[in-house]
Amino acid sequence: MDAMVTSAAGGTASPAVRVLLVDDEALMRAGLRLMIDGAHGIAVVGEAADGAAALEQVRSLTPDVVLMDIRMPRMTGLEALRALQQEDAAPRVVMLTAFDTDDFLLEALRAGAVSFLLKDAPPEEVVRAVLDAAAERPRFSPEVLSRLVRLASADSPGGSGSVRGAADGQADGRADGATPGVSPAPTGITGREWEVAHLVARGLPNQEIGETLFMSVATVKTHLGRLYHKLRVTNRVQLAIRVLELGG
Repeated sequence: MDAMVTSAAGGTASPAVRVLLVDDEALMRAGLRLMIDGAHGIAVVGEAADGAAALEQVRSLTPDVVLMDIRMPRMTGLEALRALQQEDAAPRVVMLTAFDTDDFLLEALRAGAVSFLLKDAPPEEVVRAVLDAAAERPRFSPEVLSRLVRLASADSPGGSGSVRGAADGQADGRADGATPGVSPAPTGITGREWEVAHLVARGLPNQEIGETLFMSVATVKTHLGRLYHKLRVTNRVQLAIRVLELGG
């Protein structure tokens, strides 16, 4: 991707991805700017030191993506995130997190964060997170994903349960909960879809889910698409949380 988008008239237009940095530590903002400004069409268009200032900057600068810390004075990142969801054409928000802010991770996801980024992430991971957020593709590092799933499990009275593989020949329309170790599927979810959902809640990638359930990766993706639609979620972490909330 070029650093700038070229207009139809041949001139230089706006950056492909406009980013606002929000963190109460000036050194952190400076480091993020050095990592991403000018990379693959990314342009840092502004900075803010707290959530209240971030709301003002979003309204005046209309960024595509906001990289925002969770813990800040005056207005936290979580409070700002909730306020942003009420705005027209809200930007995608990637929350900056350290593992000592675990208590806020699930809340941020439920409030509308598109993904999470560790504060010590390498530059290439920060760039990927910004580009994926701009394209509405959630990105979670394995460390963050496993932590989120554990948090969701602890937050749910049902726990995460366990899943054992099932033969490929079993039909999608079989009785819900037919596989040992899997709780009964909610109304409208097939037994096979529920097995896939359980493995997502355990943090398994598509390849391992396919190997466990003796199905192709393409079939796993088909089940995931149906689960996203039926459970009204947009990514696998939200799906994992939903499974656990349903007593999975």
